[in-house]
Amino acid sequence: DIPSHLDDLPPSMLKKDYARLPIMNSVDDVVKRLLSLEMASQKEKMKVKTQQLVEKVRRSPSDNGSFELLSLSFTVAVLTARIRTLEEHLQKHPKDKKNRRFLLMDLDRRRKMLGYLRRVNYSTFENTCKELDIQYSPPQPYTRRVTKRWLVKKALCIKVFQEKQKLKAAERLKQRREQQARIRAAWE
Repeated sequence: DIPSHLDDLPPSMLKKDYARLPIMNSVDDVVKRLLSLEMASQKEKMKVKTQQLVEKVRRSPSDNGSFELLSLSFTVAVLTARIRTLEEHLQKHPKDKKNRRFLLMDLDRRRKMLGYLRRVNYSTFENTCKELDIQYSPPQPYTRRVTKRWLVKKALCIKVFQEKQKLKAAERLKQRREQQARIRAAWE
């Protein structure tokens, strides 16, 4: 079970390197706190969050993303961890334009990957979205904004097309009459 925000990580959760040491049971609480994720750097917290999300997507413990579509799920999990970390950062620092841009780029990359995964293997897509708690909505179809300039341009194009059709119709009529005259001359 992954906490939604890094601040919600339990302070007793020790960094991975120190959690398995037998001496940790006899260490003072202050030392445990220093070695916990509460005092960890942002990079270490990001690693833990990414690892937990990848564990959710993984099918079996021995699976390391060998299958192409599963590899996509791993990439989506890593992007989700980055997105959640950046969202958290932007809540604290709303004027940070650079990280907002990174967030939007990562959101776009994840949306494209999920779209591809949805087209290719829907069951993996559904499982990934459910496990990572992602709400996917397909992109809106492209619609052009109607402006006066565009309407005038369209009207002009239609008018030019109609005039050209009239010229072609007159040319075709002329050719048809010539052909009929040749046929009549051949009959006589």
